[in-house]
Amino acid sequence: MRVEYINPFVEATFSILTEVLPETEVKRGELTLKSTTVSIMGVAALVGLAGDVEGRVLFDMTRDTALAVAGVMNGETFTAMDELAKATIQELANMITAQAVSKLHDLGFKFDLTPPALFTGENMEISNNLKIEALVVPMNLGPLGKIEVNVAIRERL
Repeated sequence: MRVEYINPFVEATFSILTEVLPETEVKRGELTLKSTTVSIMGVAALVGLAGDVEGRVLFDMTRDTALAVAGVMNGETFTAMDELAKATIQELANMITAQAVSKLHDLGFKFDLTPPALFTGENMEISNNLKIEALVVPMNLGPLGKIEVNVAIRERL
């Protein structure tokens, strides 16, 4: 996978999280590589990509982190992943992806996106049938937890 694909997502994630969580210090963690099958932490927003590139971007977090982030973004406390909390995490994925896609389009890449799909639950795995290893960058949010940006993209064969 080319670095040109992951950097816009990492930069957009940092930018958007800093904007929507203004009192939270967002710190980028170390990049790691994961296999084609990944266990999710409890809540994951998945965006598919198709066109010049194909693959997916996964925004992965624990349930507690999702509730805390949704709470800050809405100015209220969430104790359950209700419809508003779910919609907030999906909108966060939309915001990040839109900014990253703009940067990729500026670099000349053309592709379409799927709307974010939200997965919640225990002991879940997501596999990609494209056999693309994923680059993962954790965004540490202090007491709110962390969100892992999990990018598995390649040029269309």
